[in-house]
Amino acid sequence: MCANWGYSSSDGPKTWHKHYPHASGKKQSPIDIRTKDAKVDRSLRGNSLYVSYGTEKDMELQNTGASVKASIKGNSMIFGGPLKDKYRLEQFHLHWGSDHSKGSEHTVDGHSFAAELHLVHWNADRYPTFKEAVDKEDGLAVLGVLFKVSSKDNASLDPICKSLQNISQKDKTCHIDEEFNPKKMIPESPTDYWTYPGSLTTPPCFESVTWIVFREIAEISENQLNCLRTMKNSEKQGQTIVNNYRPPLPLNGRSVRATFDSS
Repeated sequence: MCANWGYSSSDGPKTWHKHYPHASGKKQSPIDIRTKDAKVDRSLRGNSLYVSYGTEKDMELQNTGASVKASIKGNSMIFGGPLKDKYRLEQFHLHWGSDHSKGSEHTVDGHSFAAELHLVHWNADRYPTFKEAVDKEDGLAVLGVLFKVSSKDNASLDPICKSLQNISQKDKTCHIDEEFNPKKMIPESPTDYWTYPGSLTTPPCFESVTWIVFREIAEISENQLNCLRTMKNSEKQGQTIVNNYRPPLPLNGRSVRATFDSS
């Protein structure tokens, strides 16, 4: 699906609607999260978000030409919070910039972060496969983690970053030998978050996502970011993958709910 889209001026987000009409929808993601406008929903606190992830063995990483993607085999689930059903983890991937001032897809009060992690889940209670869930209104749920630059490496990302040299070229895959639990990449206590109805941030941009973006900002080192920036997006051109993020889009009347009061 990367053939018709990318992040350059010729095939970037402003052009996606030409091949993917959902990209022109009214519930598109990402958005700028305006903390003062987010509505505190006490019911979210009373119905805790549960993250039940298992340890992955021999997890596959792929250079998709747009990002690095990890495919999940185990029965890792999330439920509760804004979700009425149980959602199974399908994959996770990252977005990053060419420098530390940008890279995240969601922004908070207009502020961009150096990177953003997306953990993509599908509604396993209602649909038999990810493919059947992907375009349904209640089909997907994505956890978003924002990253700021730190002087220290993020230990949870180390196995991924160390493997990137094996998948520097587009479509290359490798496996992480050590055991890996995706739960280590999200906040230890995932109680503070924003949630809103939105879309996939890459084509086909289906408006099928319940977004959960954590308030706690994770850390990533400059060295780890530089490892991500060495990945290539084309075998022919050999260009590196940078600025692989879609800019924020209008809310169009949608409400952003929060589990906490930011005032």
